[in-house]
Amino acid sequence: MSTDSLDDLLKEERIFPPSSDFQQKANFKDASIYEKALSDPESYWSDWAKKLDWFEPWKEVLKWNPPHAEWFVGGKINACYNCVDRHAANPDRKNKKAIIFEGEQGEVRTLTYEELLKEVSRFANVLKNLGVGKGDRIAIYMPMVPEVMIACLASARIGAVHNVVFGGFSAESLADRIQDSSAKVLITGDYGWRRGKKILLKKAADESLDTCPTIENVIVLGREGKSSEDCQMKEGRDHWWHDLIQDVNDVCAPEPMDAEDMLFVLYTSGTTGKPKGIVHTTGGYLTGVYATTQWVFDLKEDDIFWCTADIGWVTGHSYVTYGPLANGATVLIYEGSPDWPEKSRFWEMVEKHKVSIFYTAPTAIRAFMKWGTEWIDKTDLSSLRLLGSVGEPINPEAWMWYHKNIGKENCPIVDTWWQTETGAIMITPLPGVVTTKPGSATKAFPGISATVLNEQGEEITSGGGYVAINKPWPSMLRTILNDDERFKEQYWSKWDGIYFPGDGVKRDEDGDFWFLGRVDDVMNISGHRLGTAEVESALVDHQKVAESAVVSKPHEIKGEGIVAFVTLKEGQEASDALKDELKQHVVKKIGAIARPEEILFSVDLPKTRSGKIMRRLLKDIALGKALGDTTTLADPNVVAELKEKYEGKEG
Repeated sequence: MSTDSLDDLLKEERIFPPSSDFQQKANFKDASIYEKALSDPESYWSDWAKKLDWFEPWKEVLKWNPPHAEWFVGGKINACYNCVDRHAANPDRKNKKAIIFEGEQGEVRTLTYEELLKEVSRFANVLKNLGVGKGDRIAIYMPMVPEVMIACLASARIGAVHNVVFGGFSAESLADRIQDSSAKVLITGDYGWRRGKKILLKKAADESLDTCPTIENVIVLGREGKSSEDCQMKEGRDHWWHDLIQDVNDVCAPEPMDAEDMLFVLYTSGTTGKPKGIVHTTGGYLTGVYATTQWVFDLKEDDIFWCTADIGWVTGHSYVTYGPLANGATVLIYEGSPDWPEKSRFWEMVEKHKVSIFYTAPTAIRAFMKWGTEWIDKTDLSSLRLLGSVGEPINPEAWMWYHKNIGKENCPIVDTWWQTETGAIMITPLPGVVTTKPGSATKAFPGISATVLNEQGEEITSGGGYVAINKPWPSMLRTILNDDERFKEQYWSKWDGIYFPGDGVKRDEDGDFWFLGRVDDVMNISGHRLGTAEVESALVDHQKVAESAVVSKPHEIKGEGIVAFVTLKEGQEASDALKDELKQHVVKKIGAIARPEEILFSVDLPKTRSGKIMRRLLKDIALGKALGDTTTLADPNVVAELKEKYEGKEG
């Protein structure tokens, strides 16, 4: 059997067309746009860009010198102006809530667009007073509070480049990112909250700064104003946010930026190798997130939009900050854990704030499944009208659970595929147009040219292969900071002039995309190339399973055999009989080829702080190797416990 493409074995036949009521009210319902956008993508993206406010028009829509793209060449724009000023100047929007914040301890704050403009302008002037100017790099290491968005917008306002580092990362990870970006200012907080515990951010920042000579000033947000209880301040270098912002003018003119000027650099989580500083520029990125927010989420003027991502990830940049605010939306942000102080916290917040659009990760959905529906049944979720999924492929049973228990079978689900590198959503249903299928991201967003190729670069119209983007798009990464050769090698060397995202995918007879996981997670079983997502989906389809992750290890007959790590729903007990039952269940769903050789039950799986399962570490465990880097894990203890369990031959 050929190993040039991925085998397509798991079948899913349930379909969910848009309801007539949703379709009637949808922002967009003309299916002909797909063909029109692909026939003339430059005109299509130009029409979207014209909906933003520009200081100077562009002279050329696209300059494409593979693999380098320039969009809206010569145009002048400011991302902050488009996200704040134009709404604050609109009589119908200036008093509209831009941000609703709820802290883990229960405090609630709101900022209208008019108030947000003043706060951002004041902080922009603070940065200017510290000598920050156009092109300077700013590192941001903060809890998920309104000030983290204010800091990003203020940076964009004066033409600086922000580098947000997730507040759960270690001092070492922070230092790596500061050093690579040559940041001159660090913005942090004294502490944040996570599961009722204080996360001492300034303390971690201090550890990193010993090796970061480019940092000239540190701005510290005090959660209770000025407080030195949880952090030490270094005279001359460290300043309280509270002090700097006093008596500062709340008017600051936005800097006209070239469309191709850098807006931010964001580092991939570093799960393999040196973190990559992904560079995004201003005009194209803003166009991409503006368009996708409006159409994918069917955004309405009165929506309360809650994307549960932290701003330390690209989802927090694109669909907490720039996309929703460019559209004048009301955004809910929350700093804490979904299970604090009870497992009903998210649903209580949906009820309390009347959330209408809810966008979260499959990992979170599977955690909710594991906890059971009793936490949901206590709350009123009737305000919800649309659900979204982001971060990794969603297995069909998690999709169905989400549809039934959170959406009450009334909410379309937009299963979105995209990456830090793509900047904006690439493959997704448009909820008023596309018939959805549990586990499928369906179609490329209008204007995105996506296909499926085999190893040789030949198109696969039905079956498994590799997703490929064969035309440039506005929000695409421009390079890897300080390493353009790595940019070319990593993303553009597999096929000439075609972007290779590194994900396996299958295409069904309707042309819809089903993502199978990272290519480096592909298993070669008896000559069949299986994506991890298919086997994991089959396991989670079992009524007792909440979550699973599979890896391969050498097998003397099959070449590779499957090792499955399984987390059960609450109240379920592990047993040898259940292992046999699960193996048979996989055989029934996929076929004997996918039968796991070993199954190990685990209370949890190793995940990055963005919720992605670290299969690389599971593979190390299965192979008995020394564990690789665990600094990006949400809970490093999970790996140690799994390793001990596996070595005890409990598999």
